Amino acid sequence: MDPETSVPTCYRHPDRQTRLSCTSCERPICTECMTQASVGQRCPDCAKPSAPVMDAAEAQRRANRSPFTKGVIGVAAAVYVVTVFGGPAGDLVFQLGSQYNPAIADGQWWRPITAMFLHSPAFLLHIVFNMLLLWILGRPIEREVGSAAFAALYFGAGLGGAAAYFFLAGDTPAVGASGAVFGLFGAWLAAGLRNRGNLQGQMLLRQIGPLVILNVVISFTPGIAWQAHFGGLLAGFLIAWLWGRLDPRDRRSRVGIGATVAAVSMAAILLL
Repeated sequence: MDPETSVPTCYRHPDRQTRLSCTSCERPICTECMTQASVGQRCPDCAKPSAPVMDAAEAQRRANRSPFTKGVIGVAAAVYVVTVFGGPAGDLVFQLGSQYNPAIADGQWWRPITAMFLHSPAFLLHIVFNMLLLWILGRPIEREVGSAAFAALYFGAGLGGAAAYFFLAGDTPAVGASGAVFGLFGAWLAAGLRNRGNLQGQMLLRQIGPLVILNVVISFTPGIAWQAHFGGLLAGFLIAWLWGRLDPRDRRSRVGIGATVAAVSMAAILLL
């Protein structure tokens, strides 16, 4: 064999002879195609960033997002600061934003919504417990179903609790995200019951069941709006139970179900 023809050629430039090779795939490469690396030289293909690794990292980053949960916590915290340190302005925010049923009956329709972001200025643990439960229970749901569907669930449960308080309670003003948070308990309970035939569902029921029972008992503590708790629990359970009958990829219908429960609850408050 002619010594000249025995020299390999670059796999990207067949007209160029080379004695270099990629240290990763061992294909021959010319100096133009070579990329120097810490472990030798690489060909252009092996020198590219690993697309599957980058895709997995991006998928994980997106999976860790929970913008709605963080947004609600941020708004609730900001409103709490205003009501505590805002003086007369803070008092006005609290007075106009609480769920005061006679005022709602007179046309102040926004109160069932704004009350979900208000918490008792005199009781720090009120907002701490609600936001902690939202953080723990809400983020996994938001990551699973998406922010839009989770927002529909949250407002559907919150307004379901507001409707229950409107029809079952008296004239005492009420504030807090408890109805919406109890809706998250209901959603987890529905998921556990729906999957009770497998190990995952059974474990979920063992974890969430005692928490639901404990919080239901706490709901009857004086000064707590048990009506909103039960209304939110039932609304969240209903929404998640209906979600379980959908194709897991059908996020639009999930949003529609939550929005429908929210709209029906609001319409009941304002029209009945």
